[in-house]
Amino acid sequence: MNPVSVVKMKDLFVILGFYLVMIIGNPAPAQGVNATGTGKQSDSCCMQQDIVDVLFRGNNPFRGKSPHRFKAFAVPLIAYDPATSLQVGVGGSFSLQLGNPENTRLSAGMSSLLFTLRQQFFVQYKSNLFFPHNTWLLQSDWRYYLFNLPIYAAGTQNQCLIPAPHGYNPVITDPSLGGSYLMGYDWLKFHNILSHKVTKNIYCGVGYHFDYHFNIDDFELLIKKDTLYNTPNFAYSKLHGFNPAGYISSGVSANFVFDSRDDMVNAYKGVYINVNYRDNFTWLGSSRNGSQLWTEFRTYISLSRRCPRHLLALWYYGCFVTSGSIPYLDLMSISYDQMNSSGRGYSQGRYRGEDFVYGEMEYRFPISKRTHILGGVLFTNVCTASSRDMHIPLFGYFQPACGAGLRIMVGKRDRTNIAIDFGIGNMSKGVYVQTQEVF
Repeated sequence: MNPVSVVKMKDLFVILGFYLVMIIGNPAPAQGVNATGTGKQSDSCCMQQDIVDVLFRGNNPFRGKSPHRFKAFAVPLIAYDPATSLQVGVGGSFSLQLGNPENTRLSAGMSSLLFTLRQQFFVQYKSNLFFPHNTWLLQSDWRYYLFNLPIYAAGTQNQCLIPAPHGYNPVITDPSLGGSYLMGYDWLKFHNILSHKVTKNIYCGVGYHFDYHFNIDDFELLIKKDTLYNTPNFAYSKLHGFNPAGYISSGVSANFVFDSRDDMVNAYKGVYINVNYRDNFTWLGSSRNGSQLWTEFRTYISLSRRCPRHLLALWYYGCFVTSGSIPYLDLMSISYDQMNSSGRGYSQGRYRGEDFVYGEMEYRFPISKRTHILGGVLFTNVCTASSRDMHIPLFGYFQPACGAGLRIMVGKRDRTNIAIDFGIGNMSKGVYVQTQEVF
């Protein structure tokens, strides 16, 4: 499905087995390394270890010699989701030191390739790269999907409220569908933001964003003379001047980043703020002019001087259409953040809207006292979205979720964890697996 996959419990044992035997990373040996990854003794209650320490007793055969080392691990993925059926493929994550570790932050990213029995195909690459002396930051999100999944009406209400496009009378929403409308489409995404360091933790830059949704097929759509069996994409596209069969968003952005986190992969402390204003223009190839504002905030609050992994993590993001029109599939929705990690407890795309706000709180703690290889999390999240066409305001309805998860440390130097979470939402639940922290 994505780096975050919804799986059946019986598949977890298969996935875990692959993770443990397919590590190809470059974590450092156990001697003298603490939970901060500095190699010096600290006030941690124990030295951080990882799976390689257990399997090879500290003699890591994958250890590199260069300080500018690339560290990665890849695993076969086997999962099942009712929306995609059986998924098979390969996925992984990496960390990269592009400069001297004393003055250059660690870069990180992930990629995956998946096939499903429902003839779906996903390729994606996402990264945040810091260049020497942290002078430049490059944020990338590239995807190619051959996809089909259920979509829903905009907003976070539970009703089947789809607006009526002009020229069809009467308009019928099929109640037997339960608010779920199966749709197929292809998606090409190419997002890049290049920012320059202004001060120690502040970056400002510009980006180019391209989204092309094509071969859109509303399987539930049916038009008989003036009678319409409506779908969310068809109605929204007709009301806002888009071709329901395909549309392009192509635009430039201004970007602001404040980042004081101590680690890109798995922060124990610090603050992350990202503000991005994007304008789509027809002269750049967009189907319509339109703009969006993205705001994001993350912070990590230590709960123990002795154990850095014992902390409270907070995450907020909001995305708002500020002018013009944005295509339906480009409206912000659950699990469409850069790392596809938001909304545990719900399936991808379950809620979307012109205005979308998401908040999450996660308590993180170590489980294994001697090695800290195993950790756990307890989390809760909530989202709210608007539907301007149906006059449903932002904060008019809320959809909460909660759950718990297990963390397995596979690379102590860059703090790479295998994350396995179980989430419960409103009439929804799922198990989620990914190769980095959720946020």
